[in-house]
Amino acid sequence: MRPQAHILRGMKVGIIVPYSWSFWGAVVEHAELQADALRRQGVDTRTIIGNDPPGSFTRVLHPRSGRHDTPPSVIVPANGTLPNIVLSPRTAGRVSRALERERFDVLHLHEPMTPAICVAALALAKVPVVATFHAHGRLAWMRPAVPVWGFLIDRLDHRIAVSPHARDTANRWLPGEYEILPNGVLIPPEADPHGREHQILFAGRQEARKGLQVLLRAWPEIRQRTGARLRIVGADPLAVRLLLTRERVSDDGIDILGFLSQEDLTAELLRAKALVAPSLGGESFGMVLTRAYACATPVVASDIDGYREVMTKEAAVSFPAGDEGALTEAVVGLLEDEPRRAALGEGARRVAVERYSWDDIGRRLVEIYEQAVAAS
Repeated sequence: MRPQAHILRGMKVGIIVPYSWSFWGAVVEHAELQADALRRQGVDTRTIIGNDPPGSFTRVLHPRSGRHDTPPSVIVPANGTLPNIVLSPRTAGRVSRALERERFDVLHLHEPMTPAICVAALALAKVPVVATFHAHGRLAWMRPAVPVWGFLIDRLDHRIAVSPHARDTANRWLPGEYEILPNGVLIPPEADPHGREHQILFAGRQEARKGLQVLLRAWPEIRQRTGARLRIVGADPLAVRLLLTRERVSDDGIDILGFLSQEDLTAELLRAKALVAPSLGGESFGMVLTRAYACATPVVASDIDGYREVMTKEAAVSFPAGDEGALTEAVVGLLEDEPRRAALGEGARRVAVERYSWDDIGRRLVEIYEQAVAAS
């Protein structure tokens, strides 16, 4: 018999993230929104995550600007690696003391086989463990990892994947049963697709796979044909300037905003006529797409694995990845047809509310934790 929903009320869940909180990323965002959703369900949460505080030398080693708002309450030291994975030799001791002090009832690990925070937590856990797998791709680093600490996978009581692609990637290295539970999205209380400012938005890090270079190559023609502005969010401003120089593209009509808070990013999405996501591959789930959907902002995105799970004709327009001409026509066609653009925005909002509500996902997580506790 399934345990009653009230069993978990008052219990404490530890959310474990192997990356540095100081530098924004999809998994970090997911964990923060998960914590908020669980608290709305009456669940007490703490987050164990890395940190590179302002003024530390590790900030110099990172390729983009850090965050400066208030971090979670439980943090272990990071070490400034470029992928923002915490590899500090002090991690195991810090995690051990945090677990002893916090006395969690359930641990929820994100990318559980990633060193050092998650591997330490998995090895030290004395309570039920739930894990979410986010990554999609070859994950070549798993080849040496599996023989060394792969046996820890048996500590997991429940495995979650954010998409079929993430499930297939994880199952290739760690065969087992995975439940698909998509990334939730922050849904503002109100979003109107009409009356938007004449601008489009790119939101993402300055990594080649994110395809910003493709958008910048297409930008002069888009700008000439529509007169729109391009707002670039999340990418390091210096890196964007260097990319513009390398691609020999003028910054005419381009605003480079750098990292934005959750609130400011939402505000940008609520103002934009469209989000453009020109990624070339390596995406397990289109979080940036669903974030735009929630703001009633239609999407123009490349046709790649990961995005296909999220793309729908009522909310988005696709184009072949890396095809600058097709990207140009997709964006221009959308901006020149306001009724169609607004209709796609309305459809996007419906999709976000119906499929990606964090409140719905939070309720499912509570059920999973209850089942793990009852079985322990």
